[in-house]
Amino acid sequence: MPKASDIVQSVMRPATPTESEIAAWRALSRDEQVGRYIRALADPACAEATGDSMSDILAAARAQAAARNG
Repeated sequence: MPKASDIVQSVMRPATPTESEIAAWRALSRDEQVGRYIRALADPACAEATGDSMSDILAAARAQAAARNG
């Protein structure tokens, strides 16, 4: 059985996590969750502007979830 930290490879949770990703995230300590957010927000990519609106981002997340759920 993989450890939670092995399942949650990315620093941040995805916008549309699977049930196993949700369980793995919840299995992490609060300190580990906060640390992952801090590391993610320190990434230079977080400072990049995007032309996408919140509606564009929501539509992309919904499309990703629909594709995953078949």
